[in-house]
Amino acid sequence: MFGLETDVFLLLSFCLLAACVFEFINGFHDTANAVATVIYTNSLKPTQAVVWSGIVNFIGVITGGVGVGMSIVNLLPVELLIDSNVYHSIAMVLALLFSAIIWNFGTWYFGLPASSSHTLIGAILGVGLGYALIPENKMGMAAVNWDKAKEIFAALFLSPLVGFSLAVILMFVLRKTLNKKVRNQVFDEPKANEEPPFFIRAILITTCTLVSFFHGRNDGQKGIGLVMLILIGILPTYFAINKTIDFKDVKPDLAIIETNLAKIDTTHSSTTDLERIAKIKSSMAFLHSIADSVGKVDKSNSLDIRKAMLTISSNVKKLVDDDDVVMSQEAKEELKKVATKEEKGIRRYTDHAPFWVILMISLSLGLGTMVGWKRIVVTVGEKIGKSHLTYAQGASAELVAATTIGLASWFKLPVSTTHSLSSGIAGAMVASKGIKNLQAKTIKNILLAWVLTLPVAILLSATLFVFFRWIVG
Repeated sequence: MFGLETDVFLLLSFCLLAACVFEFINGFHDTANAVATVIYTNSLKPTQAVVWSGIVNFIGVITGGVGVGMSIVNLLPVELLIDSNVYHSIAMVLALLFSAIIWNFGTWYFGLPASSSHTLIGAILGVGLGYALIPENKMGMAAVNWDKAKEIFAALFLSPLVGFSLAVILMFVLRKTLNKKVRNQVFDEPKANEEPPFFIRAILITTCTLVSFFHGRNDGQKGIGLVMLILIGILPTYFAINKTIDFKDVKPDLAIIETNLAKIDTTHSSTTDLERIAKIKSSMAFLHSIADSVGKVDKSNSLDIRKAMLTISSNVKKLVDDDDVVMSQEAKEELKKVATKEEKGIRRYTDHAPFWVILMISLSLGLGTMVGWKRIVVTVGEKIGKSHLTYAQGASAELVAATTIGLASWFKLPVSTTHSLSSGIAGAMVASKGIKNLQAKTIKNILLAWVLTLPVAILLSATLFVFFRWIVG
């Protein structure tokens, strides 16, 4: 299949299976956060909660597109993804898969709400850094897309801080605005084996549904991005470009880029900006020649087309973000829309995933949600705060988490469901009885996992990548 040798095809199959295992672990690792509140407030029985969350996660992935997933893929340079030696590509894939699975499974085993997002992104960055250490690599530290990494780091770092702060604010607003009767109901601790009042139960099930849905749309896309890294790395001639689109349709987009690029006043442009403009023009000339002569992408030009499009996109982004570049705001907006927006303009040719990939990840995440959830649920429900989770705390934490993850998905940024929700619960606990209401040992462990996940995943992945590259030669 795909013209691969038997051993390479078997390795590809193993890598795809490992990606499903990672997403399966992600399901019972991260999504346990979504069901903890409805279980501990007796709103749903555990089996009902995890099955429902699994179904909603599946729907979230199916409807979520590939924008977040492509932000994962674009952490690495094209040169690393399209290594002419397929065994080098397999070494890259195995390194990031093994490191991500090892850390994710280990933190689940010890009941730590560590972030699958941090783990996967750390593993990908580790591969890039490992590549930078290889003597034949001429790119040095440019083997990692640092601009994209900064965006992702900011999102991952800020999401728990936002979750904590918003939960405190929301609890304060509820306490001040609800009348006494309702306030007493929602701020009471649940009674053992007794369902909450109907309106409270409806709210908690709704917030659980929202967290599960947006988890699918965000974390599920990371699994899609992981599979596309595998496919582009091992089968670039088949998956580097979306071949379901007639390539001649790119010509109007190129015309818009050319028109607005000509509006830049280059008389005072820096040498760096002039070099960027030259790279854009050279790549566009190549794409024009393909569009005029071929129309559709084939094996012989798909890699070069992907590289040209990403070269245009990255250099246009740097130009429009540079305050020293003299051009109208209208021209900047046109360039952004056509050249830099993920899944739009020329990027719709590079940012794609076949439906079977989306379906495979959806099923893995959904099934994983229904298995092995209890360890993390116990930590979230019992060990963050010293008092039992109240209805108001559960609803506030989940509403804040759903909002944070939903906004991040809108802006195509990966965030941590684990940290968004656990920080929301911590904020809700502090809002009720102050900082003394937190269990210091659990908070310390969560913070330790937050701090260690990225560097450990990076180090483990870089080490494995160099080791596997050494093995394959």
